[in-house]
Amino acid sequence: MAKSKEPKNIDTTTEDKLIEAARKVFTQKGYAATRTRDIAEEAGINLALLNYYFRSKEKLFQLVMAEKLQQLFSVVLAIVNNDELTLGQKLERLAENYINLLINNPDLPLFVISEIKANPEGFKDRLQVQHILKNSSLVRQIREKRPDVEPVHFIVSLLGMTIFPFVAKPILFSDDKNFNILMEERKNLVAKWAKVILET
Repeated sequence: MAKSKEPKNIDTTTEDKLIEAARKVFTQKGYAATRTRDIAEEAGINLALLNYYFRSKEKLFQLVMAEKLQQLFSVVLAIVNNDELTLGQKLERLAENYINLLINNPDLPLFVISEIKANPEGFKDRLQVQHILKNSSLVRQIREKRPDVEPVHFIVSLLGMTIFPFVAKPILFSDDKNFNILMEERKNLVAKWAKVILET
C-alpha cells in the first residue's frame, strides 16, 4: 500500500481540515461517541498527523465547543447588554438573530444541549450565563415593565419558543423547505408573543 504524500506547506491547510472535520463529527456524534480516527478519516488525513497537531480528542473538542458556544451565546449577549435598545427592539432582534443562527446551524442546539447534559459543571463555570443575564439591561427592562414577572421565567420561555422547533425538527417536520418558511414566519411571531407576555 503506497504511502499518501502530504504537501510540504500543510500547517494552516491541515489544521483547517482537521478543525472542520472535528466540527462535523462532534456535532453529529457528540464527544463520547467520536474517535480520533473518525475525525482523521473525515479530514482525509492520517491519524498520526492528527495526533501531531492536536495531541488528543479533548483538545480538538475544546476548540470546537468554544466556537459553538461563541456562536450560540454571542448573538444573545450582544443584544441583551445593549443599553441603546428598547425592550421591544431587544425581543425583535433576539428572535430574528437567534432563528437566523439556528437555520444556518440546525444541529447546534442538540449538540450543545447534549454536551451540557454530559458535563453540566464544566459548562456552568465556563459560561457564567446566570451572572451575565442577571446583570443585563434586558433583565432590568423586564423588571421595570413587569415587576411581578420573574425574568428567568420569561427568558426561559423566550429561548424555548426559539430553540424547541429546531430540537424537535426530526419528529415534527419532514420537509426542510417548509420548515424554513415556518421559521421565517416565526421570527415575527416569537417577538409578538414575547411582547404579549409582558403586557400588564
